Amino acid sequence: MSKPAYVLNLETRLLIVDDDPGIRELTAAFLSQHGYVVDTAAGGAEMRAAMERASESGAEYALVVLDVMMPGEDGLSILRSMDRAAGPAVILHSVIGEDIDRIVGLEMGADDYVAKPANPRELLARIRSVLRRAGSGTASAKAPERSFLRFSGWRLDPVGRQLFDPDDVLINLSDGEFRLLLAMVERPRRVLTRDTLLDASRGPLADHFDRAIDVQMSRLRKKMQRPGSEELIRTIRNEGYMFAAEVTRK
Repeated sequence: MSKPAYVLNLETRLLIVDDDPGIRELTAAFLSQHGYVVDTAAGGAEMRAAMERASESGAEYALVVLDVMMPGEDGLSILRSMDRAAGPAVILHSVIGEDIDRIVGLEMGADDYVAKPANPRELLARIRSVLRRAGSGTASAKAPERSFLRFSGWRLDPVGRQLFDPDDVLINLSDGEFRLLLAMVERPRRVLTRDTLLDASRGPLADHFDRAIDVQMSRLRKKMQRPGSEELIRTIRNEGYMFAAEVTRK
């Protein structure tokens, strides 16, 4: 008998944030039927209160399904206020399906974007995909061994999803910036095309927008610039990018 491709962790907690009570409850009921522990919130204030309670109880949310078009504080404003380095994964849920809106949401650190009205099974598949990429939602008898990717005095923590500079200062990266950096650091001194970086950082099913990678790369470079230090990320004309430093794992 073949091994299942996905093993559901029955303790995985999700939070549905939507101002429409019908959508909240229907979505929560469907996801609960598939083994998740699901809470709901009507907006940003309720979401933060729920996340604070979850943190205090030690049962933090693995993923938030966040509506974009809400009165008062909209979903993008809420996303902007969240800690994308250490916080839960986020799937944006919106009636707006234009490419530019998806790009803005992803550039702000969202892990995925689903247009309304979403087929519940599509939303479930997206949640499972995001949790797989984040390393959540799977059963594990043993925590992964902690190791760091080191280069030119920098330290990247793939498990904790954190970057420390040579002075051991934590650098705040969006989720998208972290995944992009990790994709390069895991493939040092190789020329990587924009398509390769998109596949590595967002998955092969992601929409391909060259400009999105360029904007994210520019922000990442600015955060990693240090006077007098070597250039870590090089632009290879007409080809893509290369991570120039030697990388060790320990």
